[in-house]
Amino acid sequence: MAELTQTFSSVSLESCDFEVFLNFRSKDTRNNFIGFLHKALEDSGIIVFIDSEELWAEESISPALVKVIENSKISIPVFSKDYASSKGCLEELLQIVHYHRSNGQIVLPIFFDVERSDVRDQSGSFEGSFREHEKNFEPQVLESWKEALRMVGNLEGWVLEEDVNGNQAKLVELVVKRVLSEVIKNTLSV
Repeated sequence: MAELTQTFSSVSLESCDFEVFLNFRSKDTRNNFIGFLHKALEDSGIIVFIDSEELWAEESISPALVKVIENSKISIPVFSKDYASSKGCLEELLQIVHYHRSNGQIVLPIFFDVERSDVRDQSGSFEGSFREHEKNFEPQVLESWKEALRMVGNLEGWVLEEDVNGNQAKLVELVVKRVLSEVIKNTLSV
């Protein structure tokens, strides 16, 4: 199913409702934690979307990708050390925050090898990334990204080191359990 997930056309993307949208820095986590989480969610019957660079058109988020985020029931941003260096991650996060506020989308952040305060305050590795962004982006763009990070950094989620002593398998298990709970709750309330 993973291959199928990444080969949807824009038309079918817009008409498909995903239960989970994964937002992450590919080079940090795709081939390890995200791969394991994606497989565990799909094995549990959850319809998961993982973006691909093909859905980015000329340095901006595509309308199809915005629609996927809007129609997802749950978004899971996975904050890693290099997350904030990616304009794509930050732009997706802006959309996630928008639909959290406007549609009540559930957002379950994971702090993967970063502290919650690094995300909220743009400190640690996030600080250096924002210094680099200052060279290329207008202050209002930077502030919108920072506000999104502050907001999501304050939501209930998991910190890899604090919540499971760095045990990624245990974290995957906890996330899948919570997602299943939310999907069941959502299904029963409809």
